[in-house]
Amino acid sequence: MTDQPYEPLRPKKGPLGELFAPVAGFGVTFSSMFRPTVTEQYPRTKTPPQRRYHGRHQLNRYADGLEKCIGCELCAWACPADAIYVEGADNADLPDGGHLSPGERYGRVYQINYLRCIFCGLCIEACPTRALTMTNDYELAGPDRAGMIYEKTDLLAPLAEGMLAAPHPMAEGTTDTEYYRGEVTAPTGAQVAWVGEHRPDDPTLDGARRVVEGDAPPPTPRRHRLRGSATKAAVATLEASTGGHVGDGSAAAAGPAPDGGRA
Repeated sequence: MTDQPYEPLRPKKGPLGELFAPVAGFGVTFSSMFRPTVTEQYPRTKTPPQRRYHGRHQLNRYADGLEKCIGCELCAWACPADAIYVEGADNADLPDGGHLSPGERYGRVYQINYLRCIFCGLCIEACPTRALTMTNDYELAGPDRAGMIYEKTDLLAPLAEGMLAAPHPMAEGTTDTEYYRGEVTAPTGAQVAWVGEHRPDDPTLDGARRVVEGDAPPPTPRRHRLRGSATKAAVATLEASTGGHVGDGSAAAAGPAPDGGRA
């Protein structure tokens, strides 16, 4: 084996390059000195992050309003920071044949401690029903530690127009397999009738009836979104009213939310 002199792969600089090499790093500084200053006017003006951004979590729903979470706890087992706590329960224990999710079980308790969460997304990969996804909402700061533990009500996706609030029976003639395949695209007449009998004052009944009668299109699942741009006064009012949680009904005070959430 013969010894060969080392030859670097990087091209060697010429005499002029060698002369200015000690001060080459200042070139970036000098070029930036003459560029206009760009200041982010946050929170009065907000720019949504990219769709691939890992923000706050969301528990999704099927098109008829049933929850996708089946309480399997795989997301909690996959979490490297031990930030997720799940308790499952049986749909058979709900009265009169109602369901909160298709199949046998649903997530009775679901908590995410955002003081621990590292937003790695491993919980998303572990979820077998695509129940847990991540949105582009990054505004998770709160005034106290208790407010950073999000409950199921904080994480559950908002009901879209035309969805029927659970619990209610599964679509007639279906199993959890049809739900997982996306074959259930809207509430059915039997589901509307069941809710009308058990909860006649349910506010989602009218929208679901219009979908069943063909007067409205099938519901489109909604996402938690980054709160919209706001004035100083609106930001102060919102911070005082939310108690550390975002994405709930009080977000309307901050104006319309820009699209860009992640399904």
